[in-house]
Amino acid sequence: MEDKHKFKDSSQVSVSSFLNNNKNNTQFFVWKEFLFGAAAGGFGEGMMHPIDTIKTRMQSQAILSEAKPAKSILEMVRKVWAVDGYRGLYRGVTPALTGSLATGATYFGVIESTKKWIEELHPNLGGHWAYFIAGGAGDTLGSFIYVPCEVVKQRMQVQGTKKSWSSMAMKENVCQKSGGQMYVYYSGIFQAGSSIWKQQGLRGLYAGYWSTLARDVPFAGLMVTFYESLRDFAEYGKQRWLPNSDIQPSNSVEGLLLGGLAGGFSAYLTTPLDVIKTRLQVQGPIVRYKGWLDAVTRIWMIEGGRGLFRGSVPRVIWYVPASALTFMAVEFLRDTFGTEVDSNEVTNLSIDKTSTTLPEVA
Repeated sequence: MEDKHKFKDSSQVSVSSFLNNNKNNTQFFVWKEFLFGAAAGGFGEGMMHPIDTIKTRMQSQAILSEAKPAKSILEMVRKVWAVDGYRGLYRGVTPALTGSLATGATYFGVIESTKKWIEELHPNLGGHWAYFIAGGAGDTLGSFIYVPCEVVKQRMQVQGTKKSWSSMAMKENVCQKSGGQMYVYYSGIFQAGSSIWKQQGLRGLYAGYWSTLARDVPFAGLMVTFYESLRDFAEYGKQRWLPNSDIQPSNSVEGLLLGGLAGGFSAYLTTPLDVIKTRLQVQGPIVRYKGWLDAVTRIWMIEGGRGLFRGSVPRVIWYVPASALTFMAVEFLRDTFGTEVDSNEVTNLSIDKTSTTLPEVA
C-alpha cells in the first residue's frame, strides 16, 4: 500500500513538474514575441524610411508656403534629392526606428496573449474580432512611445538637412501660410525632443495623439485581421486545389506575401486618418487646425476627397514592403528561435513504468 502511494505521489509530481515547465516556456515565448516584434518593426522601418519621407513631404505641402508644390511622387523625389541628396531621404530615421521598435514589440507581443484572453472570456468575440481587438490593443500600448517619436520624425523629415534649412529658399518654404517660422532646426532626436518640450510642453510632444490612435488602432486591427484571413484563405486553397501537392511554402514566404497584401489594404483604407494626423503634428506652435474634426472639415471644404487621400500611393508603396518584411521577419524568427509549447502534449503524458516498482500481489 505504501508503494502504491509512492507511485501516485511520483506521478503527480511528474505531471505538476511538466505543467510548471509548460507555463514557464509559454511565458518565455510571450517575451520572445516582444523581442521578435521589435526586431521586425525596426527592420521594416529602416528599409522603407525614404518612402515615408516622401509621403510626409507630400501630405504636409498644404500647410507650408511652397511656391511650387510637387504634384507627383517622382517630382517630390527629384525635389528632395536635388536639395538634400540621400541624407534628406533618411532624415528622421533615428526617431522612426525608436518608435518602430516600441510599436513592433507591443504589437506582436500583445496580439497573441490578448487574442487568447478574449477567446477564453468572450467566445462570441473569437475569430476575426479577436484579431482586430488584439491588434488595436497592441498598437495602443506602443503609442505612448511611438507618438513623440513620430512628431520628431515628421518635423525632421519636413526640415531636410541643415544646409537646405539655412538657405533663403528653404526659409520661405518652412513658414506657414499664416506667417511665422514653425520651429528651429533639429540636430537630432534628443535636441528635437527638448526643444519641443521647452516650446510647447508635453502637448507638443503628443501633438495629434488622438488622431494617431484614430489612425493606428483601426490600421493595426485591420492589418492583423486581413493577415489572419488571408492565411486562412491560403490554407483553404491548398487543401481544396493542391491536396496532394508537395509544394509547402515556408511561414516566412507566407508572411512576406500575405503581410504585404494585408499592409497595403489597411494602409489605403486608413489614408484619410493619416493625412489628418500628419498635418496636426507638422503644423507646430502656429495652429492652422484646431483639432481632429476641424482638420477633417477644412480639408474636405478646401481640397475635397482628393485632399483626404493625398499621399495614399506612397503610403501604400511604403506599407506593402514594410509589412511584408515585418511579417516575414517575425515568422522567420518564430521558426528559428520560437519554442511555443503545444498544450495537447499534456494529454499525451505517459508514465515510465520502469522507473517505479509496484508490489506483486500474491
